[in-house]
Amino acid sequence: MPEFAHPWDVFHATNAEITVASSLGGTPPVDPGSVERSQNDPFSATFFAEQKALWINTPKISSLLGQADHFDAIFFPGGHGPMYDLATNSASQQLIAEFWGKGKVVAAMCHGPAALVNVKLADGSFLLSGNRVTGFSNQEEEIAQLTSLMPFLLETELDKSSAGNFVKTNAPFAKKVVVEGRLITGQNLDSTRGGC
Repeated sequence: MPEFAHPWDVFHATNAEITVASSLGGTPPVDPGSVERSQNDPFSATFFAEQKALWINTPKISSLLGQADHFDAIFFPGGHGPMYDLATNSASQQLIAEFWGKGKVVAAMCHGPAALVNVKLADGSFLLSGNRVTGFSNQEEEIAQLTSLMPFLLETELDKSSAGNFVKTNAPFAKKVVVEGRLITGQNLDSTRGGC
């Protein structure tokens, strides 16, 4: 929840028009554990209580194909969900490649960069190839005791797709944001509001 709530707050403060989409459309599941853990975060708790309309009846990601010209950026919040659906969702991959090809910002944080792992551009190269990128590290996953539940390790796959350009903080769960031109990634929850 905080990985959606805090970025939304930043975007909303600029009076940006925000479209929330999901891989299947409709109402995507919200990790109940993230809602429970965010009770000590007053903004996230209020956001969850008052902004549910944002994620009720969302359009399918595929319905946005061909519309990149109408947007400035695409952003993928974290949570473990992207590891299971967006990493292999062909419509999501197409949409990201479309945004990139149109000169738009592509951003993701924590586990959100899982959506970027398999994105290929028109020339067949990986979007991430040669670009510095970050995301939830293998060490952080191990500390969270969720490594065995993951379909893959995000750090490992991001490092492969970026041709060895995965970067992370020296201390797990410290803030890390990587800005590589129009590609912006954050390592973990604490990176939500920045911290290069």
